[in-house]
Amino acid sequence: MTDTTRPQNASDFSAVIAQLYVYPVKSCAGVAVQEAYLTETGLDLDRAWMVVDENNAFLTQRELPRMALIQPQLRTDDIVLRAPGMLALHLAIDKVEAAVQASVWGQEVAAYDMGATAAQWFSDFLGVKARLVRFDPEYKRASSMSWTSGIEALNQFSDGYPLLLTSEASLNGLNDKLRAAGQEAVTMARFRPNIVLGNAPGSVDTMAAHDEDRLQHLEIVTAEGTVRLQPVKPCPRCPIVNIDPLSASSTPVVNDMLQTYRQDARLKGALSFGMNTIALEGVDQLLKVGQVVTGPYQF
Repeated sequence: MTDTTRPQNASDFSAVIAQLYVYPVKSCAGVAVQEAYLTETGLDLDRAWMVVDENNAFLTQRELPRMALIQPQLRTDDIVLRAPGMLALHLAIDKVEAAVQASVWGQEVAAYDMGATAAQWFSDFLGVKARLVRFDPEYKRASSMSWTSGIEALNQFSDGYPLLLTSEASLNGLNDKLRAAGQEAVTMARFRPNIVLGNAPGSVDTMAAHDEDRLQHLEIVTAEGTVRLQPVKPCPRCPIVNIDPLSASSTPVVNDMLQTYRQDARLKGALSFGMNTIALEGVDQLLKVGQVVTGPYQF
């Protein structure tokens, strides 16, 4: 789906990184950060951990909306998990226990169990038998090459791609429609992006909603060099966007509104919001909020 509100003679895109998010535990709350290293699997520690059931199959907010209430905190040597009514769970970043196989979207991947204490904590809060696993960094889990044009783009426990790109303009467009329909505005937390683009300060060329849909690639100049990213696939949206991240309650209002204007022919009519994105160069460089993002449009 291409937004046609921008003049078709526009050839260059200019924005800034407005927000950066890391999701240490798949399907739990995200952590807003001011900077993050780009690794070959996305932002550092993004989806490095995952909650699984008794059969080591992944669990998400789709089945357990309460996962939205689990708040991670990243520290130098550990990750701290907090949830309503629970004591904080501290996990050393560099420690794991037994090697296991875990399943995510039907794919078996190598992982490590995080032990009995973590298992009991998640089981108690979620009300089901659960364990926590850590992705094995030696294992290579590649994104679909039919969308990456043959480029090997690795990710950990994400749904399939190392980065998700959205924009403030796209959220503003949705919220304008929601308010016009008498509904409350929603936050970007519902869409779980890694990189959120915003208008460059003082720029006369402002972003239109869903400009990220038609970028050929993005370039970000860092202190170490240049990062080049490529959006490769529109992100299909599931009922998770209907879950309020503050209360874990769910109503269909967001997907109902997206249904009116975001049916994406590239996804056979599925609803899209944001672009799954891969890194072409710049691994190990530091991305920061405020960095300038440029690149050409595709027409």
